[in-house]
Amino acid sequence: MYKNYFKRPLDFTLSLIGFIVISPVFGLLWLLLAVANKGAGAFFTQERPGKNERIFRVIKFKTMTDERDAEGNLLQDAERLTKIGKLVRSTSLDEIPQLLNVIKGDMSLIGPRPLLVQYLPLYDEKQKRRHEVRPGITGWAQVNGRNAISWEEKFELDVWYVEHISLGLDIKIILRTIKNVLVREGINSDTSATMEAFKGSGE
Repeated sequence: MYKNYFKRPLDFTLSLIGFIVISPVFGLLWLLLAVANKGAGAFFTQERPGKNERIFRVIKFKTMTDERDAEGNLLQDAERLTKIGKLVRSTSLDEIPQLLNVIKGDMSLIGPRPLLVQYLPLYDEKQKRRHEVRPGITGWAQVNGRNAISWEEKFELDVWYVEHISLGLDIKIILRTIKNVLVREGINSDTSATMEAFKGSGE
């Protein structure tokens, strides 16, 4: 009953209230990142698959510049990550604009993270089940390792969440998300500023 009737209204109400409350922080970060990103803008938008693989545009604060090498190729993520961007990412403040995605109905507060559209053909049948629900700003995989765990572990956790959605589980995830943000746990993988690309279940 919670999944079908209460989760979406609760998402909308909490996200709207939350966005209003943190709007001063939103405005300040917008200004700081616009300056730090050297003309690259303060926001990052990208197409992502949502519930039932419906494509939408996710919005986040942009934490990296668009600096390129002599051949015109983007520098490595770690080289483009600004000081303010690193702080914003490590505290998960880059996720704040996604409250707008939740208000619109593209996302939920809690659910599997929306990944790249290019990964859709790479999922096996079980992994595809992560799209049976709206993607979330945080989720079961995020509070159990985030970028520090393997893709296989991440998808196992995503599907487990889909099969066990409840109000109690969502509250548990919110509390663990707050804890992880405070201790800055599981933000990055061992070798990159962001998670390495998914190449398929056989990688």
